[in-house]
Amino acid sequence: MDGYGVVIPAFNASGTIAETLRSVAAQTVRPELVVIVDDGSTDDLAAAIGGTDLPLQLLRQANAGPGSATTRGIAALSTPFIATLDADDLWLPTKIEDQLAYLQGLPGTSGVFCHLRNFRNDRPDAPEDAVVPGWSRTTMLIRREAAETVGPVVDPPGGRGEMIDWIARAREASLALDMMEEVLALRRIRPGSLSYGRDATRDRGYLEVARLAMLRRVRNKTGAD
Repeated sequence: MDGYGVVIPAFNASGTIAETLRSVAAQTVRPELVVIVDDGSTDDLAAAIGGTDLPLQLLRQANAGPGSATTRGIAALSTPFIATLDADDLWLPTKIEDQLAYLQGLPGTSGVFCHLRNFRNDRPDAPEDAVVPGWSRTTMLIRREAAETVGPVVDPPGGRGEMIDWIARAREASLALDMMEEVLALRRIRPGSLSYGRDATRDRGYLEVARLAMLRRVRNKTGAD
């Protein structure tokens, strides 16, 4: 199989990232490099990522958002396949092996995602029963050419919706993105995380993503007329 690298944007994730890295180390296909981008954390992230035999590179930047950190991490990789992962989520052991096999069997597909289960209260051994399609950073494996075609992961206001925007732009570029039925990842739900609950300020990002998508459609329609 061709090699892959991993990008993990991290902001004050010292309490969860060690477990996240253990799930990467447990993959049946080993990554060539794991790039962790510290997005202006105020905790001791460097200490938290010690003790793993994974090939790690830690980059630091002033706080700019998970999209910016993801973009910087992707730029640091040279592998033909790129996986991304949130610093508080987990992969199941065959996640990457199954996704690499999927993409290698479908050379016209630019990226693949998978289903996931949520877990709460730091209990990954007791995930919730509901299975959902994971159109998210944690489930994504893409070809390098897809990242280069779509461009940066852009942070909208509020810090939510950057992956929705990136996926929308990928589809507008006619890239094929598939969803595997298998559950290959676990998403941590906890107070304070970007995915927890409703928040009017953070949810502005979703509105901005929708607005930008509509503007692109109008421009594309005008250009086609």
